Amino acid sequence: MNLAITPRSPFFRWWPVFSRNLLVWKKLAIPSLIGNIAEPLMWLVAFGYGMGALIGKVSLNGVEIPYLLFLASGSICMSAMNAATFEALYSAFSRMHVQKTWDGIMNAPIRLDDVLMAEMLWAAFKSLFTVTAILFVMLCLGISHSPMLFIAWPILLLVGVTFSCIALIFNALAKGYDFFTYYFTLFLTPMTFLSGVFFPRSQLPEWIQLISWYLPLTQSIELVRPLFLGQWPEFAITHLCVLLITAITAYLIALKLTKKRFEK
Repeated sequence: MNLAITPRSPFFRWWPVFSRNLLVWKKLAIPSLIGNIAEPLMWLVAFGYGMGALIGKVSLNGVEIPYLLFLASGSICMSAMNAATFEALYSAFSRMHVQKTWDGIMNAPIRLDDVLMAEMLWAAFKSLFTVTAILFVMLCLGISHSPMLFIAWPILLLVGVTFSCIALIFNALAKGYDFFTYYFTLFLTPMTFLSGVFFPRSQLPEWIQLISWYLPLTQSIELVRPLFLGQWPEFAITHLCVLLITAITAYLIALKLTKKRFEK
């Protein structure tokens, strides 16, 4: 692909880089898809059907719902988070640092800003592709038949954007792949357990509930879970604003740190 051919509009200068990633990914699309959906589906089967048979139902805002439905609505957000994170960390770092793909691309009339925007959008696209496949499986299993799941689709895209922006910060700081262990161990894993994926946040101490409310995964689940139940999310505008502010702030930090790295 000729990267020298860039769109006239400065708002779409990221497109050639995005297209390049898409062409490379097409060769490994099936293995990539299987790898991205296998783990969340195993979580869903093991905990949803296995533990769900023991738990039965959980109370959510005074309403009893099947644990399988509770877990599915949380795990779909977790899957969006993980898919975007892995792409914006390991794959982006390989292209930036190991393979020096970014250096080659910037020999064309494309700026680092365009490359980073393309990587962010590409990670979000990979995330959306993954959760679409998982949603299809959930529909086939009859976990939820709510027509409001169509509204969850663009929200999950925003979830992918948010977590890809956060991951790009650590991509800019990393000296090697081992650095990402800190991000997973100290941030993603605790957030997964505190955001209400596996159990209601109301089971946590009040001070932890307060802290966990500000986590981006919590905001995502608060938007998506009601849609699985056929309900409108409460305080939807607030949750959307928190996710948007998080995404924009994280992207600007990632851009600044990435530029600083390339100036060295």
